[in-house]
Amino acid sequence: MKRSRYGIAFLILTILVLVFLAVNVCAGSVNIPFSDVLRVLGGKETDAVSADIVMQIRFPRALAAAILGGGLALSGYLLQTFFHNPIAGPFILGISSGAKLIVALIMVAALGRAVQVSSMVMIMAAFAGAMISMSFVLLMSRVIDQMSMLIVSGVMIGYICTAITDFVVTFADDADIVNLHNWSKGSFSGISWENVGIMAVIIFAASFCVFLMSKPISAYQMGESYARNMGLNIRLFRALLVLLSSILSACVTAFAGPVSFVGIAVPHLVKSLFKTSKPILMIPACFLGGAAFCLFCDLLARVLFAPTELSISTVTAVFGAPVVIFIMVHRKKEKMG
Repeated sequence: MKRSRYGIAFLILTILVLVFLAVNVCAGSVNIPFSDVLRVLGGKETDAVSADIVMQIRFPRALAAAILGGGLALSGYLLQTFFHNPIAGPFILGISSGAKLIVALIMVAALGRAVQVSSMVMIMAAFAGAMISMSFVLLMSRVIDQMSMLIVSGVMIGYICTAITDFVVTFADDADIVNLHNWSKGSFSGISWENVGIMAVIIFAASFCVFLMSKPISAYQMGESYARNMGLNIRLFRALLVLLSSILSACVTAFAGPVSFVGIAVPHLVKSLFKTSKPILMIPACFLGGAAFCLFCDLLARVLFAPTELSISTVTAVFGAPVVIFIMVHRKKEKMG
């Protein structure tokens, strides 16, 4: 019975990803029939404008939304495991904001000197920022016992980083301010095939490493003393969780800017769908769920008020924030009960 439920749940997530991927490529300010998209992807002769829209703009953007969305959901799942709390996530704890700050500093410095910044430099800058923010959060976790206060501390770190970023962006050159401003608000636009290749390698490699940690994560979820008795090196394990979570969230921030609530909402929604918390199921399910969620939100961001485009964080917040509120209310009821 359980196996059939898991199979159906995975099938639902896979279909959602494929359907949203197809709709993202077809729909926009210029609608392209699915038959024409298939012709373009098959290398058959078709309208040159449609071919350019599909291959140079929409398809790489849709793939990026799926890959980065999956990575962000997985990053949130790792942080929730690390802190034993369902509302821990890279955006809430200020990790995405820290990554955004360092990337913005690098971008403004490079733009001022007319230097082209490579994707790898952006990712390294984002990783450095994510690790700095994560270090502050871990430092606070040693001083503060209450998880609610730790979340508040993370939010404050995020606000400080965002304020400094906005200050830095203000002094960027007028010609570059629009792109920098859009990125700082969160957007999947302007993704190239080179970007897709780099993010795919990093996100899939990190996700595979997370999957290999399924058994240790399962033991850790049972409690630190249980995991220690099972022979798990807690210090090394926690360091790996932080490292992998930071790599995943940094890669997302480097290419798309900060994307809110995906890391919190998706693991919870996936857990509700599967009715289990087994890491061996949750890890691939979170990736698929994050991919589907970000594809859906990016579609709305593009078509809702076309040709005007909303920031991705605006849309993800509309759907993600209510889930966070539900989690907090549900936890309160559980404690009272």
